[in-house]
Amino acid sequence: MPIFEYRCMQCGDAFETLQARGGEAAPSCPRCGAAGAERLLSVFAVTRPSTPTLPGPCGSRGCACRRS
Repeated sequence: MPIFEYRCMQCGDAFETLQARGGEAAPSCPRCGAAGAERLLSVFAVTRPSTPTLPGPCGSRGCACRRS
């Protein structure tokens, strides 16, 4: 399930919640209990390996032939 970020329109508190789908109704604020939080745009991280992991002579990426 994806994590969605919301901001309460009444108290301004920002919070995260797990939801099965993005089309569900906005949750109530955990701080003040007000309904109608605004969904925020989230930033996500893209990670890449620092060094390319090429297959060894046998075609596997993690076998003993790669470490020798």
